[in-house]
Amino acid sequence: MIHLKSQEELQMLRRSGRILSLVMRKVSRIVRPGIATADIDRLAEKLILDQKASPAFKGYKGFPATACISVNEEIVHGIPGPRVLLEGDIVSIDLGVNYQGYFSDAAITLAVGKIEGSSKKLIDTAKEALDIGIHQASPGNNLGDISRGIQDFVEGRGFSVVRQFVGHGIGKALHEEPEVPNFGQAHCGPELKSGMVLAIEPMINIGGWECRITDNGWTAVTSDGSYSAHFEHTVAITDKGPEILTK
Repeated sequence: MIHLKSQEELQMLRRSGRILSLVMRKVSRIVRPGIATADIDRLAEKLILDQKASPAFKGYKGFPATACISVNEEIVHGIPGPRVLLEGDIVSIDLGVNYQGYFSDAAITLAVGKIEGSSKKLIDTAKEALDIGIHQASPGNNLGDISRGIQDFVEGRGFSVVRQFVGHGIGKALHEEPEVPNFGQAHCGPELKSGMVLAIEPMINIGGWECRITDNGWTAVTSDGSYSAHFEHTVAITDKGPEILTK
């Protein structure tokens, strides 16, 4: 069942999203060669707690950290630790906030120092794909319009769309119905209605779309070792069109 949020619920979700946006901006500023992923995670947790909120991911199904930090061929669910970021890496930071029982979710992929042209094109494409998906999130469209818009754009740029992980509804739980794939058919799936709130999150690879889970039981990596990028916003569907709650 897809829950349509009331105006009161949307206001709380806006507050959650503003906190997450603030945290993401501050965390992004410290990404540089030589920093450990654990240091990024510690700052993210401190910033969230400073805003009288709590990390949405820490402890969720046993996940051990505040942020999912995925480097290079890691797609999602990278666990922060002693790994040091190097010049030429790309790093995806995925964060969630729980503010008084209302959840927001966002992700960004950043260059670590100077990167190669293919990596820059990958990041740019993933970011534009998110914009395209959000543009489709208007009342009267179907969920498949988001999915197809993302897929056509990504594949048109020569990249692949991850199949095993998808976006989702969000609100008073971190994951709600419906699932929001980044591939599919236009004009299919549930009709989009004002009051829906979706976490739209294209994950795309330079190589094939296949992935595997590493020995830690969490981190997904590309099967062929190619680099991957991930962008995400929490988006409310309104009568005036999509409203990005985590911008």
